[in-house]
Amino acid sequence: MANEMNQSKRLILILGDQLDKRSAALKDFDFQNDEVIMIESIPEAQVVWSHKAKIALFLSAMRHFAEELKADGYPVHYVQESKLSIVDSLKEILLEKGIQHLVCIEPGEWRLKLAIEKLAKDSKAQLDMRDDSHFYCTHREFREWAANKKELRLEFFYRLMRKTHNILVDKDGNPEGGQWNFDQDNRKPYPKSGPGIIETPILFEPDAITLEALQFVQSHYSEHPGSLEHFRWPVTRGEALEALQYFVDYRLRNFGIYQDAMWTDTPYGWHSILSSSLNLKLLNPREVISAVLDAWKKYSLDLSTVEGFIRQILGWREFVRGMYYLDMPKMAQDNYYQHQRPLPSWYWDGKTKMACMQDVIGQTLKYGYAHHIQRLMVTGNFALLAEILPSAVCDWYLAIYVDAIEWVELPNTAGMALYANGGRFTSKPYIASGAYIKRMSNYCDSCCYKPDVRFGENACPVTTLYWNFLIQHRKELEASPRTRLMTANLKRISDADQQSIAQYAQHLLSDLNQL
Repeated sequence: MANEMNQSKRLILILGDQLDKRSAALKDFDFQNDEVIMIESIPEAQVVWSHKAKIALFLSAMRHFAEELKADGYPVHYVQESKLSIVDSLKEILLEKGIQHLVCIEPGEWRLKLAIEKLAKDSKAQLDMRDDSHFYCTHREFREWAANKKELRLEFFYRLMRKTHNILVDKDGNPEGGQWNFDQDNRKPYPKSGPGIIETPILFEPDAITLEALQFVQSHYSEHPGSLEHFRWPVTRGEALEALQYFVDYRLRNFGIYQDAMWTDTPYGWHSILSSSLNLKLLNPREVISAVLDAWKKYSLDLSTVEGFIRQILGWREFVRGMYYLDMPKMAQDNYYQHQRPLPSWYWDGKTKMACMQDVIGQTLKYGYAHHIQRLMVTGNFALLAEILPSAVCDWYLAIYVDAIEWVELPNTAGMALYANGGRFTSKPYIASGAYIKRMSNYCDSCCYKPDVRFGENACPVTTLYWNFLIQHRKELEASPRTRLMTANLKRISDADQQSIAQYAQHLLSDLNQL
């Protein structure tokens, strides 16, 4: 009889990164028959060795969201602190309730997507897995754009998005300011005297629900990396909207010019710190872009700053999501250079003599955050030059950053930072020597290594490994106009010095933990 009664009942699964009341999963919710299911899974945080702050952020945001749904009259079945995986827990509930109809939004993780599809098939449940309406670009639209293209490049996709959604274009579809991209204006380091006074991003004191989540994480995940001491992330939509408003009012004005700059003890710079709220779906990209465009007019901001920020949201974020679903599961196995070295232990504790890595990893362990250049050109650059196994690096990025969901983390790490797909959507490996880090930061000032020394005890390991990479891959890099200039510099280095670089690089690579 119970089974008969539940034939029409649907279970609406909401995952921890789908905390949006306007979600497609809830659009036709039947308050008489349907039930929301949310699952806290202890094993889920152990798929990778997740940062304590990341686990706490998910738990707190989920618990707050469940309370908001209940306040709006939604029947919510909330599974707290389950020792089962999400899918095993879901299986138990479907059986217990005799429900044959499951509704969910497509997960942002391929593993979970396949597992839910398999569960539905094995249990003969009807699965309604819906497209995520949070994004501007659907899978179908992205596939159509990508079809028959020899090169998949952000720039052309981004222009299409601008025109399609009428953002920063005139009535004829031409770009505001006469050009599509102001990237060249957005690469300045801080002055030599330092960044000066930076408006601190708005930070949120933990409430009772968050404090409970923090306590739970501290007791159940005590061996996991990172600190909870500085946990001040937005955990509700209200807080996320407040953080957005604060950013556009006080911090956006200097975001563009200094978005690539790095400085010790300056973890946030002028960055928005909105990525975790966007990726948990507490914020919608449309309202973020709208707020930025309003601020542009209201405060007469530089177009280069506004365009630079919008390119991150409308361009790159949408692009990497498209690439993720286009190229999975292959993307997770790609290893173009066949790198196999293990991740150095200091990626987990920051105990290295390299000042740049020490600062970036140190702040990451402290806050669960580093900005895009720190991720790409410090930790990512080193991992590529040090020939580290891409999957190990990707697991680290997924574990260590509070905003890391696989759909956004994997293409950025494997595809961009590590060139693991051989340039599927980038035109060159993003590599640099210590000279770049010196130019964009003050890290080298306090370092025992010298960025301009190529080999020997005082040599910056980043510099040694950079030149070693160029020597190793010279032939391939010379064949591309985008990288020919880098290898041209090898002509200025004698054969004897090149040999010394290669030898010293092998010495470094033989024990990366010593650095």
